[in-house]
Amino acid sequence: MTTSKPPRHFNQLAKRFPEYMNALERLGECVKQAGPLDVKTAELIQLAGAAAMRSEGAVHSHCRRAKDAGATREEIEHALVLLTSTIGFPNVSAALTWADDVLE
Repeated sequence: MTTSKPPRHFNQLAKRFPEYMNALERLGECVKQAGPLDVKTAELIQLAGAAAMRSEGAVHSHCRRAKDAGATREEIEHALVLLTSTIGFPNVSAALTWADDVLE
């Protein structure tokens, strides 16, 4: 479970669409519990997906969540660098700068 404070935009959506956001959070928890992966690994996978779709906000979120789940800076950076041959250096470089926003 994440211990960091959600971003302002998330809180605004939660106020405007509480049922929707609650359902979204329940879905996220459900899929994490549906298999054998630990939370840290699941967050690193979701971080990689966020980087692949070039979503700065999702990279911030999953970087925070991975960190809260016990991932080190080195593990987070490795998860992103591993994507180089898949999504390319420019995309990895961008994701690393977004991760730095959270890690610094």
